[in-house]
Amino acid sequence: MSTIQTLSLTLNHLSGSLPANIGLGVPNLQGFFVSMNELSGLIPNFISNASKITKLGMAVNSFSGFIPSTVCALENLQSLNLHENHLTIDTSSAEVNFLSCLDTLRDLRRLQLSNNPLNTSLPASNRNLTRLEYMDLSNCNMRGSIPSDIGNMSSLIALYLRYNQLSGPIQTTMGSLKNLQRLYLNDNQLQGYIPNELCQLENLVDLQLGGNQLSGSIPSCLGDLATALRTLSLNSNLLNSTIPSTLWRLQYILHVNLSSNTLIGHLSEDIGNLKVVTDMDLSSNHLSGIAPGSIGGLQDLVKLSLANNSFEGPIPTSFGNMLSLELLDLSQNNLSGEIPKSLEALLRLSYLNLSFNRLLGEIPTGGPFRNFSAQSFVSNGALCGAPQLHIAACKNRTIKLHSTKARGSILKYVIPGIMSVVLLVTSMSMFILCRKRHVEVARETTLWPQLQWRRVSYQELLNVTNGLNESNLLGSGGFGSVYKGTLSDGINVAIKVFNLQLEGAFTSFDTECEILSNIRHRNLIKIISCCSQIDFKAVVLEYMPNGSLEKWLYSQNFCLNILQRLNIMIDVASALEYLHHGTEIPIVHCDLKPSNILLDGDMVGHVADFGIARLLGGGDSMTQTMTLATIGYMAPEYGTEGIVTRRGDVYSFGVVLMETFTKRKPTDEMFVGETGLKQWVANSLLSDAIVEVVDANLLGAENDFSFVSKTDCLSSIMRLALSCCAGSPEGRINMQDVVVTLNKIMIKFLKDAAGGVVLRRHLAQQPL
Repeated sequence: MSTIQTLSLTLNHLSGSLPANIGLGVPNLQGFFVSMNELSGLIPNFISNASKITKLGMAVNSFSGFIPSTVCALENLQSLNLHENHLTIDTSSAEVNFLSCLDTLRDLRRLQLSNNPLNTSLPASNRNLTRLEYMDLSNCNMRGSIPSDIGNMSSLIALYLRYNQLSGPIQTTMGSLKNLQRLYLNDNQLQGYIPNELCQLENLVDLQLGGNQLSGSIPSCLGDLATALRTLSLNSNLLNSTIPSTLWRLQYILHVNLSSNTLIGHLSEDIGNLKVVTDMDLSSNHLSGIAPGSIGGLQDLVKLSLANNSFEGPIPTSFGNMLSLELLDLSQNNLSGEIPKSLEALLRLSYLNLSFNRLLGEIPTGGPFRNFSAQSFVSNGALCGAPQLHIAACKNRTIKLHSTKARGSILKYVIPGIMSVVLLVTSMSMFILCRKRHVEVARETTLWPQLQWRRVSYQELLNVTNGLNESNLLGSGGFGSVYKGTLSDGINVAIKVFNLQLEGAFTSFDTECEILSNIRHRNLIKIISCCSQIDFKAVVLEYMPNGSLEKWLYSQNFCLNILQRLNIMIDVASALEYLHHGTEIPIVHCDLKPSNILLDGDMVGHVADFGIARLLGGGDSMTQTMTLATIGYMAPEYGTEGIVTRRGDVYSFGVVLMETFTKRKPTDEMFVGETGLKQWVANSLLSDAIVEVVDANLLGAENDFSFVSKTDCLSSIMRLALSCCAGSPEGRINMQDVVVTLNKIMIKFLKDAAGGVVLRRHLAQQPL
């Protein structure tokens, strides 16, 4: 195939080694991709035979041995991805050292060698890599220091050198990398100061320097990066200064981690300027003084840890205003006073640690406090509360008044009257305040229904899936593969990894994240987290142990009865009803089919895969140029004209409804010409031959007492399915009516089935 230019075999199950002569006969090859397979052995020297290659992707395999220096002969190479293999570098001489010859690749823009045991040091010369935009050498057992001429890589946008053994200083020449947006040097052995030159990186979004041996102060000039910086991680170093007040100028910062240093001084009230911060960890330092009340104004804060410091005074009541808070750790300080009852308003708070302080008084009982155990309040000797907290019970306060006989009369007649008035006014005030708080909390829930995601890293996803190993693979779809994993907290999850080489994968990832994070319904798949990097995008979803409806319909080892199938279809209909009519902006799924209907441990149906879903903002329909739905399930107007409406989902639901009870795919080979699943079912209803089209497993013998009730039920289901699949969108019913109709069918079937049982028992008692 001498004219072939691109060969992509990504995301398959290919094994063995690459043929040594694989490059012969393809002199025009420009792109070669075999990532995410099970290939092993050495990388052959075919490279020199395909001199026009610009992109080479061999990531996530089991290639071993040396990276051949012949790669450096590819003068046109723009992208090299060998991520996650077992490759190393031949350091016996400069001629065979792959990293040493990299300087010859003047057009190289992306270099990904992460998660390989390279066991070498960074090359001393990078003068010609002026076009390199992305370099990832994470977790490669890199040693030595960062070369001083790294500043020559003037086009660098992302530099990943984390999880290595690099030592020495952070080079001041990095200040020349004006295009740099992401700098990851965390988890190495770097020493010295954080250079002020990093403040010259005006486009820097992520700065990760944690897990090193950096000392000195936090550069005050970091506050000058206010418009760009979103992540600042300096944790687990030897920093020993105060926190510069300029740091609170980072008004768009999302993630701040200064934990596990020896920082000193008080926290400024200016910390309240970080209006959009979502997690802040200042734990395990020597910070002191009173915790600033302005922290309570951080409405988007999800996680806050001030643990293991020397803060004193009361817990600010304003902390009760952080309605997004899920984690609050104030343990191991010198905090005193009562626990503010305002914290009862933190309805999302799932983790609270106030242990090892000097708090006193009654522990609140409302809101999230109903779920906290004694571990949240350990070693606060003056606290009192419920018996299950293993602390002293709170004593009732009694007032003893000693008076004369006249005062006794006042107490007997006047005081009760005054107290009645006071109690009445107080009750009314509390009622108004409670209603106001209830309305505010309800409004907050309405405006922000999305789940606050659990943060997971790319490395954690690799660990829990054994490096995206086939043994963890649950299945593959249009835009990637889904793997099973168990997170560090024991939660089983499904991890959907997008194949970014496929057209539309980036859009699919963004759409799925946007829609799933803004909807919540018992019959929709729940998103737990996402991981987004330049070369890796995945969503972490709730794990469904019973797999898909498709598996249960077509696997020989599984079988669903009528009631189970009907329940699942009601679940799916309820989910679509919510998407179409229960959200502020209607959502169209666009790709409903049995493989996208997942079943949990209780066989409850959940609609999944929102990669091509659409929001109908500003109208009841929209048009898209590229058809992405699955053939057989898409509505006619979607397939021919690209018209997206809620009625298109109704059509797909009708097809799925027929398939579920006939066990026939709309693309079954039995359907040829004008005869399709829809026409086949319609003909059976006309000829009163429903038994000839439904799944035979659903019907018993004709003399079975339940046979009539089953056929009546199935006929009603098929009539509903056909009304969903009307050729004209205007002729289809909506999902609200579908849910009502399905529930009526269910009730009638249960009633008829119950009657059949009674009749059977009655006849069984009669003499033969």
